Amino acid sequence: MSNSLRNKVVVITGASSGLGRSIALQSAERGANLILIARREEKLLEVAAEAKELSGAEVWVYPTDMGKANQIEDTFKKIIVAVKHIDFLVNAAGFGDFDDFFDQNPQLITNMFQVNVLGLIYFTRLIARVMIDQKSGQVINFGSMAGKIPTTKSAVYSSTKAAVIQFSNVLRLELKPFGVKVMTVNPGPVYTNFFNRADHTGDYVHNVQSFMLDPDDVAWQVIHYFGSDKRELNLPLSLAVMAKLYNLFPAAGDYLSLILGSRK
Repeated sequence: MSNSLRNKVVVITGASSGLGRSIALQSAERGANLILIARREEKLLEVAAEAKELSGAEVWVYPTDMGKANQIEDTFKKIIVAVKHIDFLVNAAGFGDFDDFFDQNPQLITNMFQVNVLGLIYFTRLIARVMIDQKSGQVINFGSMAGKIPTTKSAVYSSTKAAVIQFSNVLRLELKPFGVKVMTVNPGPVYTNFFNRADHTGDYVHNVQSFMLDPDDVAWQVIHYFGSDKRELNLPLSLAVMAKLYNLFPAAGDYLSLILGSRK
């Protein structure tokens, strides 16, 4: 691997597993210094050890619940002591729950918004201020195709991701004068442990095999666009096209979503 990220600092939430872990390790292969954030310290330490072997660069680990503002603020204070600058923020933390809306526990709904939306917004606000002072940097927020294409049993999760997408669109405009870039990544289903929690029956994973993405492939594409002016990365192409068509033909889109995309 090249040293394209040597001396760069990459902050990653949700870094203990899934897409966050893949982005961390592939960033390490390119020489990046990493700040890894997630709830599970033991998993973070495992990722940190792998990253150090790959890069020989610095890796900091900060166990943090992204649904709790006080923990986010404490972690930020540690980060700005540890590093002089921040080049990339990857907001990959989040979780989903696929169930009929009226059957979902209200506290679960609150928790999903706190982690997927409010925690992301609060942490981004803190890190982006550093980038504004630097007059450089890039924020990469993970939305989802679920935020663009509606399917049953995902009302709350899809709402959180739609919020992330629109937040990123506005943030891009507000940060542009300061030389700070914003990219939204909207993947379809990805082979990660996300579905261990989200997919109660296993039916959804079985029924969307043809759309499933490999986390390492997604990570490679995300890192490929580090430092670019790309607004959105929508994956896979088939779902990206479907999202465009849904906006053009919403009635037909609802019908197809019920037939093809709501097999949870």
